[in-house]
Amino acid sequence: MARTVAIVFLVLHGLVHLLYLGQAAKLFELRPGLTWPAGSWLFSKAIGDNATRVLASILCVMAALGLVVGAAGFAFDQNWWRSVVVAGAALSVVLYLVLWNGQLERLDQQGVVGILLDAVILVVALFFRWP
Repeated sequence: MARTVAIVFLVLHGLVHLLYLGQAAKLFELRPGLTWPAGSWLFSKAIGDNATRVLASILCVMAALGLVVGAAGFAFDQNWWRSVVVAGAALSVVLYLVLWNGQLERLDQQGVVGILLDAVILVVALFFRWP
C-alpha cells in the first residue's frame, strides 16, 4: 500500500509541474495576478521575462518527466528509478529557486511548497533509501 501511495504521489507531484508550465507559457493563470516566473531574481534582468518564461517551461517539462518516468520505473521495479526521481526532484528545487522573485512574500506562489515536497522526496530516496 505504501508503495502505491508513493508512486501516485510522485506522479501527481510531477504533473503539478505541468500546471506551472501552463503558467509560464501564459496558457492560463494559476492564480489571478500571479506573474511567476516573470521577475525571477536570476534570469529576468539578464535575459528578460519572455526568455525566462521559455526557460521555465522547458525546466517544468523536464522536472515533470523526471518524476513521472521515475515513478513508472519504481512501479515496474526498474533499478534506475531512484536516480531519475532524484534528478527530477533536484531539478524541481533548482527550478523554483532560480525562478523565485527574490522576495519573502507569497512564497506559496513561488514554489516553496514544491521545494518542501522535493526535499522530502530527496531525503527519503537518498538518505533513507526507501524502499
